[in-house]
Amino acid sequence: MVNKEVNITRLDAFSYREAIKDGEAIVLIPVGALEQHGPHMPLYTDAMLSTKMAELTAENIDALVGPTIWTGYKSQQRSGGGNHIIGSFGFDASHVIETCRTLVREFHRHGVKKIGFINGHYENYQFLYEGVDLAMRDIAHSGETTPTILLLSYWDFVTDETIAELYPDGFPGWDVEHGGVMETSIMLEYYPDLVHMDKVMDLPAAELPPFDAFPVDPSRTPESGCLSSAAGSTAEKGRLLTKSVVDGMSQALREQLSVQ
Repeated sequence: MVNKEVNITRLDAFSYREAIKDGEAIVLIPVGALEQHGPHMPLYTDAMLSTKMAELTAENIDALVGPTIWTGYKSQQRSGGGNHIIGSFGFDASHVIETCRTLVREFHRHGVKKIGFINGHYENYQFLYEGVDLAMRDIAHSGETTPTILLLSYWDFVTDETIAELYPDGFPGWDVEHGGVMETSIMLEYYPDLVHMDKVMDLPAAELPPFDAFPVDPSRTPESGCLSSAAGSTAEKGRLLTKSVVDGMSQALREQLSVQ
């Protein structure tokens, strides 16, 4: 049995138009970044993971996946190690906002009425929010009916039960999970050839102050560039995390976008 293609970037224009022609299609837009993830994972990790979570969810709810936004907002020290680290490419807020705004308007022009953004980079969220808000104003001001849009960061759908199972010694928090067990485990499940566990630097979780300072003090970021250790990562944990994420996002999208 051949799986139906859900990612529109791999469809031709005629097939895409056929898939959205009834006006009921849901399009999920992955959002990542190009950011260092220590010595053991690729720079494209955030974009790869948001795209994979979007594709698996789309398969689950019969949706489509739009183009991945990989130009994420600047890495911040308390959530991504910091944009001072070579290997991270930080785009200004205006760029992220306008990219999101344009995609909403373009999908609306195509006739898509239901959109979900699947965020995979911690720093992106508020700028996605702003882009959606501005696009909704643009559409409303034109006198047209606005689409229904959801913003989802995939880690928010990891259940407490899954966290307790995967982090028996205590959960360090999503803000310091950069390059840690969650991202590494999911990458091990889906992209094992791109993960080098022999290069993991098993360091204590970062201890960062409750404020941001300029200029950035590089010594506050662990040498690895990661904010917690990935030493406990396994593909099995990746499967558990993925199931929790896909189940949770599918339920939210079904409920909010009236999917049968």
